[in-house]
Amino acid sequence: MHRDLLRLVRAERSVRVHLTCCLAAAVGAGLLVLVQAELLAGVLSGRFAAAVLLPLALVVACRGLLGWAQGVLAGRAATALKSALRRLLLGRVEGLGPAYRSGELVTLAGRGLDALDPYLTGYLPAVAVAGVVPLAVVVRLFVADLATAVIVVLTLPLIPIFGALVGWTTKTVTERQWRALARLGGHFLDVVRGLPTLRAFGRARYQASVIREVAEAHRAATMRTLRVAFLSSLVLELVASLSLALVAVPVGLRLLSGSLDLRTALLVLLLAPEAYLPLRAMGTRFHAAMEGVAAADEVFAVVNPQQETGPETGQQTGPVAARTGAGRAAPTGGPPEIRLEDVTVRYPGREETALDRVSLVIRPGERVAIVGPSGAGKSTLLHLLLGFVTPSEGRVLADGADLAGLDLDEWRRRLAFVPQRPHLFATSVADNIALGSADGPLNTDAAVIRAAAEAAQVAEFAGALPQGYDTPLGERGANLSAGQRQRVALARAFCRPAAQVLLLDEPTARLDGRSEAAIVAATRRLAEGRTAIIVAHRPAMIDLADRVVRLDGGALVPQVPAQGGEAR
Repeated sequence: MHRDLLRLVRAERSVRVHLTCCLAAAVGAGLLVLVQAELLAGVLSGRFAAAVLLPLALVVACRGLLGWAQGVLAGRAATALKSALRRLLLGRVEGLGPAYRSGELVTLAGRGLDALDPYLTGYLPAVAVAGVVPLAVVVRLFVADLATAVIVVLTLPLIPIFGALVGWTTKTVTERQWRALARLGGHFLDVVRGLPTLRAFGRARYQASVIREVAEAHRAATMRTLRVAFLSSLVLELVASLSLALVAVPVGLRLLSGSLDLRTALLVLLLAPEAYLPLRAMGTRFHAAMEGVAAADEVFAVVNPQQETGPETGQQTGPVAARTGAGRAAPTGGPPEIRLEDVTVRYPGREETALDRVSLVIRPGERVAIVGPSGAGKSTLLHLLLGFVTPSEGRVLADGADLAGLDLDEWRRRLAFVPQRPHLFATSVADNIALGSADGPLNTDAAVIRAAAEAAQVAEFAGALPQGYDTPLGERGANLSAGQRQRVALARAFCRPAAQVLLLDEPTARLDGRSEAAIVAATRRLAEGRTAIIVAHRPAMIDLADRVVRLDGGALVPQVPAQGGEAR
């Protein structure tokens, strides 16, 4: 069984009980084949009277009842296990950050985990039966007819050998299919969310062609997987059929010569296929189960990132430290010096680098503008400082301390982040502002919220709302303009007076001139006395910076001193 799934099954009592009973029912139904073959051979050979047909019918009925119980128990085990996996996965959403695309997460939690059904309801019972029934059949054949038993023992390993050879290819093509599906689901959801922006800039038709290309890649991957599955079924059926022929032909010749009695011949011919059938079923169901296994691997990669320890201290570093906040506390004091040393970032499943050997020093209290074309790695740099992304190579230092070894909860208390598209929740304006407070919305004083709103110029429009700051907003701030939503996001940052580092990701994108001026003025006040890293395209935001850093294709290009908002 999959190692991580096995650990989860042991931890979840309902899954463990249902799965154990399911496997027991499957093995019980398989073993009843021996009894059925004995009775049927005896009746057909005339050794048993016709009255034996009643016990034979009871055995068949028991097999049917156990098969029904197996299906019910397997379904319950699958439902409980998928629920447990979804709880684990969704419990990690907060720590995943923006580096993990929400569309891929939705695909993984939905279609991906649903693909575990064939693994739990078909493959695992088939494995249990294949581990017990062929052995029991071979033992009975040794008692009934030694020559036939030897042929079965010699040919039986051919099925798992060929199955393993094909299985390696199946696993590879199935993983490719899953990656194509995840990319399709993630990209489609992102396009649907950004459709108004795409239409506004006339890029909707282009994205339709991109989705067509991604869908075609998924179709090709699916067809490759089906081709391998059909060919592997052909191989397994061919090997099993040839093996049965090697059993049946000698039995028929010996029966004609009189060296083998009819009852034994019938018993051998009825039992021999049952030695091969479980292995064939296991190989067939292996292919149907691989998509679910690939999805489970992805879930556990998200839930339990691989742990790495330092060579001397055993301190957690790398992905675990970045995602869980393990490590020592962040240095405190004034605004920190931030240093990137040959940092390379490569997202999972992508060959190209998002950042390529970037080295950068940001002095305490300095305001730096990060500019460059779309896809240059600007947002990745911010996510790196937030701890949502870990370097593939190099390191990020804060006052000389490696970010990978810091307690990220402590480090993030020193940060204030204003994203390009802030998420507003279906609650009041005041509660949305208080979400930025390090003390939490329930412990934030109303005066602090009002002061933050005044500083971010939220008060300009909050007074006109029906209930003022208590006015409930729609999900994603549906009843506010883009500029008003951005001011609420800035007010969240003002609710963090202890923050020493300000991170802004194109806060004036898609805003009109009046809203942009308000955001720039609020940002100037917010950046006072703090280290500020501003991803920007607009000259008004770039003018706030002491220095401009340009990224292109993930690489750093020569820096240019900021000069009055010139195009850089």
